[in-house]
Formats: sequence, C-alpha cells, structure tokens
Amino acid sequence: MVPTPPPPDAGGASRGASGRVSPASVQFGQYPPARRTLLHLSDTHLLAGNPPLGGRYDTAANLRRTLEAVERIGIRPDAIVFTGDLTDLGEPDAYRALRDAVQPVAERLGAPVVWVAGNHDERPAMRRDLLALEPTQEPVVGVWDLGGLRLVALDTSVPGWHHGDLDDGQLAWLREVLAVPAPLGTIIAMHHPPLPSHLPLFDILELRDQGRLAQAIGGTDVRAILAGHLHYSTSGTFAGVPVSVSAATCYTMDLARPAADVNGMDAGQSFHLVHVYDTTVTHAVVPVVDAPAGDFFSDAWVARMAALSPQERLQAFSRKRTTR
Repeated sequence: MVPTPPPPDAGGASRGASGRVSPASVQFGQYPPARRTLLHLSDTHLLAGNPPLGGRYDTAANLRRTLEAVERIGIRPDAIVFTGDLTDLGEPDAYRALRDAVQPVAERLGAPVVWVAGNHDERPAMRRDLLALEPTQEPVVGVWDLGGLRLVALDTSVPGWHHGDLDDGQLAWLREVLAVPAPLGTIIAMHHPPLPSHLPLFDILELRDQGRLAQAIGGTDVRAILAGHLHYSTSGTFAGVPVSVSAATCYTMDLARPAADVNGMDAGQSFHLVHVYDTTVTHAVVPVVDAPAGDFFSDAWVARMAALSPQERLQAFSRKRTTR
C-alpha cells in the first residue's frame, strides 16, 4: 500500500522541457498525470577508443543515437537510470567517454544520472573514473530521493564472473533501507533481472539465490524493479513485484530465431520511459529508429483537445465516422 503522495505539481512528469503543450498537464482520462518519470537505459558496453565491439558494433554511435532519441521526447525526467554493463571491459577511458557523452544530456534535461554496475563493469575503475569514488571492490550501491519516490541501486556484479549475486552485506543494507516506506514507494535498479529467460546463455548467467532477494523485499514498498543484462526488452513479476528489462543501446538479441541460435544484431535498440502513477508504474518501450511517422497528432491537436470539455473530446475523437 503506497501512502498518500504529495500534490501533482511536485512531479517531474508535468514539467515540459520547453514551452510545448504537454499531455501530462491535462487529465484526458481516468488517471491524473504521472507523479514521476524516469528514463531507463541499459548495456552501453563502451570500449576505450571505440573499436567495433565484436568487430561489428559501433557502441559509441549507437549510444549517441539513443541519447538523441531521449532528447527528442521533450520531457524533463526525474532521473536517467543506466542498468549496468556500462563498459565492455571496465576500461578507465571507456568510463570517462561514457560520462562525457551522457553528462551534457543530463544537464540539459536537469536530471540526475543513476549508474548501476553490471557483469562487464569493473568496480574499481567504475568507482574512480565514473563516480569519483575510492577505487575499491566495494559494491556500487546508492539511494536517491526523487521527490518522495525512492530509487535504490543494487550491485549484482560478481568480480571475476559474469553471473549475478547479492552478498549478505548488501541484502542487509537493502532491508535497512526498506525498513521505512517512502511517500511514493521504492523502485529498485539492478543489472541481472530476477526473471527466467528462454535463452540458455542467459539462464547460465542469471542472478543466483534469488530467494534471498525475495525475502528482503517481501512486504516492503518496492513497486518495480528495473534491470538489463538480456539485451532484449521483457517483463515479468518477482515476489509479486513487476520487473521490467530494458534492451541494450549497443546491440540487441535477435529473438526471431530458435533459442539456441539467438545471437546479437545491430538493430532493435530501445530504451524505456517509466511513468510512476499513484496506483501503477508503466514501462513504455521507445524504439531508436529512423523511420517516417505520421503528422496527425501535434501540440496544436493536444491544445485543441485540452480546450474541450470531456464530453466534447469524446464527440470530437472517440465517435466513429460512418458512411451510413
């Protein structure tokens, strides 16, 4: 049960990035505007000097295209969350390149960046060259108060391995954090999703001992889990909590093949637009594509709808135009 939230005008979702008319500022349907909005990206896999990843993927160019798509949405998110595998080899220069690419965008959007460690990351370099912390093997964790919405970053990386795990100390810390509910509840960001995959390669590299995480979040105010690792978008539930996995920015998995033959492809990149409402959290997949689109809906159309009464809107947009 989520406690009574603050007034709607405290939320980032109702803020426009410019003077544009925003649907979030007008209640067109049964739900009031979202209280908070997050951008969820994952698996950038940058390399120092930007050689092609695997001899074929330009990870820096694909990140640049993704960030351009992020800004085209025209919102001011409450946070930008990257759920791990920020670099491919944990190189210091790769972390610095990632910071240099993302920070200007975050500053223009006025949003904090939440960096989550993945199995391809190296904690010492990530801590020093991305987070300006001591270069230790301590897990990279954190808590952000986004105007009453609590965002918790966990570190499922295991030094020297690609599977995921959470040690006793991190789980104890998580239980302590969750002991007091947040006004708008809690969202957890982590790399390895606590979900099954139909791909053998990912089941081998899954988060181990997931029952311990289920015990830690059971009965708490956790409303959603954001994750990455799989390089394809998927969703499910874990311990009664919705889990949303964002596809990678670097390359994605071609699921239009038998499970044992699934491999990467330089297509289908996307990120998630997360809206936090009073009673639910939605996760919209935003494709990063160059494709023609229609031009029917616009700021002017939204402004016309906003000027009408609810019944007039139904008449103007919902009623079918028949030839009889």
